[in-house]
Amino acid sequence: MITNNTWKTELKEAYTNIRTVFKKLNTSIPEELLNVEKQYPILITDYYFNLIDRSNIQNDPIWKQCMPSPDEINKYYISQEDPLSEEIQMPVPKLIHRYKDRAVLLTSSRCSMQCRFCFRKRYWKNGTQRLDISNRELDSICNYIKSQPDLNEILISGGDPLILETSRLKYILDKLTGIKNIEIVRIASRVPVTLPSRIDYELVEMLSKYEGLWFVTHFNHPQEITKKSIEACKFIISKGIPILNQTVLLKGINDSSATLEHLFRQLIKIKIKPHYLFHVDPVKGVKHFATGIKCGLDILKDFQLNLSSIAVPHFAIDLPAGGGKISLQPDYCSDSGFKGINNKIIPYYPEL
Repeated sequence: MITNNTWKTELKEAYTNIRTVFKKLNTSIPEELLNVEKQYPILITDYYFNLIDRSNIQNDPIWKQCMPSPDEINKYYISQEDPLSEEIQMPVPKLIHRYKDRAVLLTSSRCSMQCRFCFRKRYWKNGTQRLDISNRELDSICNYIKSQPDLNEILISGGDPLILETSRLKYILDKLTGIKNIEIVRIASRVPVTLPSRIDYELVEMLSKYEGLWFVTHFNHPQEITKKSIEACKFIISKGIPILNQTVLLKGINDSSATLEHLFRQLIKIKIKPHYLFHVDPVKGVKHFATGIKCGLDILKDFQLNLSSIAVPHFAIDLPAGGGKISLQPDYCSDSGFKGINNKIIPYYPEL
C-alpha cells in the first residue's frame, strides 16, 4: 500500500484557488465562477482533478462534482443551510441524536474535497472552518452516550473523519468502543474516491482491530472507480472490514439508470454493497442538483428488470425538520394484483 505520509503531501498540494485550476487548463475563468468561489471555495486533490475528461469539461461528471457553478448562488433556489435540523437535534455539541438507537458524531468540518453537492455546505461557506472535535467535546459526547442505554450505534462523520491523524482517530474509536452500550461503529468517508492514498497500512491495520466496525464510502459515478480507488477498497475489505456505499442522485451527473447500473455493478464486483441512493437534500447552494423524486423511482423500476438485489440500494430521502430517512419504492400495485417484470398485472391475493 501507499506509504504513510503520501496523503498529507497530496492534501497540502490540493487546489484551493480557482485561478490555479484554470491556469493549469490554459483557459480563461468565467467571471461568475469567481463570485461563487467567494461564497463556496474549492478544494480538489490533484488525484481527483486528473479524473476529469478535459475534452468535454462542461459535461464531465467529475468536473461538476468538484468545480463551482453559478447555480450555487442562484437567488431563485429557495432553501436553507440546515433544512434537516441537525443543529437542533444535537443534545451536546457535534453529536446528532435523531434515532433512538444510533447517532452521528461530527469529528471535523474538514474534507479532502469540497463536494459541490455537500449537504453540510454551511460548515465551509465563505471559507470558514470549524475546529476538529476537542477532547472536552468528546468527553461530553461519551458521557451523554452512557446516559442513553438504547443508543448502541455511532456513525463517525464530518466533514471526513479520515482527515484526522490515524492516532487521533484511534483515540476517538477507543473512547467510543469503551462505552458498554456501543456495539456498532460506522466510519463514513469519501477519501477512497477523492484521496485513496489516505488508505494506508497504518490506518487499515488500526481499523481492523475493532469488532463491529463498518466502512461507508461514497462513489457517485463509474468514472470515480479507478485502479487506485479499487486498491484502497480492496485493502480495507481484506482486513475483514465490510464496505457499504452511498450515492447521491445528481442531475446531469448520474441521473440515468444506465449510469447507475454500471456504477453498482462495478461496486459489487469488488464486494462493496450499494446501500443508499439519496435524493438531493434541499440545502442552500445544492438544489440545482435535484432530479425530483420521480427520476429516482423510474430508475428503480429499470433496476427491477436489469439489476440483482445485491446491487440495488435503498432509494431514500432525508425529510426536512429532522424527520429522518425514508425509503421509497415504485408502486407496483393495482386493484387486481401487482405489475410484474413483463409489465402485466398478475393476480395475487392476501390469503395466498
